[in-house]
Amino acid sequence: MSFSSPTRRAFLIGGAATLGAARLMNSTAMAAIDPNSFSGRTFHASHFGPFEAVVRDGKLVGINTMMELDARPTEMLSYGMMDRTYDKTRIDYPMVRKSYLQGWETGDTKPELRGKEEYVRVDWDTAWSLTAKALLDTATNHGNEAIFSSSYGGWSNAGSFRPNVLQGRLINLMGGCTNTAGDWSAGAGQVLLPRVIGDMEVYSGQTSWEVIRDNTEVFVLVGCDPIKNNRVEYRVADHGMYGPWEEIRDAGVKFISINPQRTASDQYLNAEWLKIVPNTDTALFLAMAYHVLEQGLEDRAYLDKYTVGADKWIAYVKGEDDGTPKTPAWAAGITGMDEAKIKELAELFAASTTQVAASWAIQRAQHGEMAYWAIVNFQALTGKIGKPGAGLGFSWHYGNGGMPQGGNRTPVGMSQGRNFVTKVVPASRITEALENPGKEFFYNGQTNSYPDIKMIFNAGNNFMSHQQDTNRLIRALEKVETIVSVDVWWTAATRWVDIVLPASSTLEQDDITSGGTYSNDKVYAMKKVIEPIGESLPDYEIFEGLADKLGLWAQFTDSEDKMYHIKLAYEASGAAKDVPFEEFWEKGYARMPVPAEARKWTRHGAFYEDPEGNALHTDSGKIEMFSQGIAAMEIDDCPGMPIWMEKHEYLGNAKPGQLHVVSPHPWFRLHSQMDQSESLRALYKVQGREPVRISTEDAASRGIEDGDLVELYNDRGTVIAGAVVSDDIMPGVVSIYEGAWPSLDSKGRCNSGLVNFLTSTQPSSGLAQATTANTVLVEMRKCEDPEGPNRAYEKPAIIDNMEIAAIDDDKLGLDRLYDLTEKLYADMGPGEKMFFERCTVCHAPREVTHYTQQQWKGITPSMYERAGLDEAEAALVTEYLMQNAADAN
Repeated sequence: MSFSSPTRRAFLIGGAATLGAARLMNSTAMAAIDPNSFSGRTFHASHFGPFEAVVRDGKLVGINTMMELDARPTEMLSYGMMDRTYDKTRIDYPMVRKSYLQGWETGDTKPELRGKEEYVRVDWDTAWSLTAKALLDTATNHGNEAIFSSSYGGWSNAGSFRPNVLQGRLINLMGGCTNTAGDWSAGAGQVLLPRVIGDMEVYSGQTSWEVIRDNTEVFVLVGCDPIKNNRVEYRVADHGMYGPWEEIRDAGVKFISINPQRTASDQYLNAEWLKIVPNTDTALFLAMAYHVLEQGLEDRAYLDKYTVGADKWIAYVKGEDDGTPKTPAWAAGITGMDEAKIKELAELFAASTTQVAASWAIQRAQHGEMAYWAIVNFQALTGKIGKPGAGLGFSWHYGNGGMPQGGNRTPVGMSQGRNFVTKVVPASRITEALENPGKEFFYNGQTNSYPDIKMIFNAGNNFMSHQQDTNRLIRALEKVETIVSVDVWWTAATRWVDIVLPASSTLEQDDITSGGTYSNDKVYAMKKVIEPIGESLPDYEIFEGLADKLGLWAQFTDSEDKMYHIKLAYEASGAAKDVPFEEFWEKGYARMPVPAEARKWTRHGAFYEDPEGNALHTDSGKIEMFSQGIAAMEIDDCPGMPIWMEKHEYLGNAKPGQLHVVSPHPWFRLHSQMDQSESLRALYKVQGREPVRISTEDAASRGIEDGDLVELYNDRGTVIAGAVVSDDIMPGVVSIYEGAWPSLDSKGRCNSGLVNFLTSTQPSSGLAQATTANTVLVEMRKCEDPEGPNRAYEKPAIIDNMEIAAIDDDKLGLDRLYDLTEKLYADMGPGEKMFFERCTVCHAPREVTHYTQQQWKGITPSMYERAGLDEAEAALVTEYLMQNAADAN
């Protein structure tokens, strides 16, 4: 083939990778705390914290934590980073599933054998060739919408050059693909809340901790566990909120925790723990609202000034609509809480300066939208929202919520460019989409239809562990022609695919990132520490090689190496005006200031002070206790106000012996990350399996003792887990952390304890179509026949020496790309370019068509804050969003 554009090969031969860049990439630095230290140290940063890697003879031998940047490093940093770097689950070479390799020309690839047959070691050219052919086959035979990206989230590493971003950049150069809409973390809340309170909220800054310390009287944790969940970060954890939490506690703030189980935060903050039946938070807040109204404790002046729809909702609470007053006695029968306690809480919360912190977990449930909305309405009813120390927050457990916001510009990423495919799949609906091509579905006010997915491209995301009802997903994948996964380790996302592209870990490549989701007060160098393991490549080089195979190398790289882009990323940050890049890179980090006024900031405070001048981005400009916009959608399971609705499975309709499973974020992992760490597993696994917390009462009735293996099962699947018998979880509920690596035994049981073999694909509602991973019933028994050890951390069967014929490029049909793309491209405007460079790097919406104009208005204030846009830049991005939103004319 001949290409009109430059190629990667020509670029490397031409020596464009300059000596200066090479020197920067190989530089090392010390924290300068111990002047006698061995000098072989390199600065790096991760989700688990910043650190110096100690390297001897080219091998990582230690992790040196840095007290000036992270005073409270976790075991994940101290042990996990070392363990996983050289773990046997590393993918050392490109791999192709045996039948796929043998049948790539004929199409007889036997997708039903995914997860069952051997992988074959191949060279990079073969892996790139087969991947390029699959992309072009799919796009030309079925349209670009048949290519599906399962790379939502971007949690695989903390850098700006995340694999999902690089994947998006490459595939968009060939016309794009179907992406996910929303995300797994807070899918219900992020769709609902902009319509109710004018902001996404779940990824928004929280009231400054000093305001809480000095003003709050009662702090309510609703399923919220900030001490555990803030151990990791989407960018770089620095655990900066731990000291402030102690100050808040020691200032005399009363903490109350409403949760089926006692948490680390409850212990740390001396919280009063109140048990509640899972998925019944809506009923509790409705009943407290009823009691507030009965006692005349509502704030009528606040309702008149700051809300709309209060009377409609109050009529429902009083039972005027359905004949059922939502009394504390009514709620006691649903929530399992004492009637008198519900009344006591209602009076306490109404009379006090009360801050409510709601977790993302409570909206990962059927009708999860209702739980969030009920909390908003209760706090509005009692006149709390926007007042110093009072109100609510949906991100106290994430990103050091409560730390003052710096508002600084953070490093940019590489623009993903325009995606010409408008089809979407809500993040938790992948299985349903695979099963129902062409089926219409309603999402976020818009009617869509599922594409006919023929290829899945997965980069840096373990979607096989995330998705609900894993057995059903495995069956649905059989209709897909090609699945490609870019990963560092043999996670679940690589064990059911056709082509495996081995990525280097972040320690084996250069990158750049920032610290503090909300504080935005540091820029970190993620410097290359060691050479790539085996034949793995940095993500940038993986996609660079694939771009070269497709003839898109110059467009993908801008004919520059990665260090060039890292420099550009830094120059766009707020740190660059004071610290030159060379100085930053040598030291490893640069600090950015946080304005003094940020320490006194109150969430929704500007709205409270001037509701007309600082109107919310809702239809009315006020808090929508009843939303006419949502009501007009006529969604059966998401009405225009928060009401109580029965769940399809919960303790309220459980059969005798059934238990409700909750699956919180793990203590020693970031989702599935670090599960392969042997040192960490030794700290918490039970007989090598995921621990499951069981009440003393439930264990005794089943003859289960602490340390036993148990089976949790329902009609969707069975998992084997290790019993942790406890008095700190309510009877009828069991708790097993999400994110375990799976391993199926001969009976089809997950011998490792991945909870998603049990969860249901039931959506939260027709509004958000989000996950309901916490709406699950199971039965439990002692496991009498476990099959040997858990093999989740062993490599699959691999053929190392199979003879493979070189692939003739002429058989790949790579010239088809030109016909595919020649009419697609137009110059990107400045606002569009800035959106994809600055606003899609972090945990935020990635496609403009996923949200309406009004929703974008609600999302953008916190999104612009994280992106560090100035007023002129924000205006350009806003113009682009308004012209291309889902409801734009």
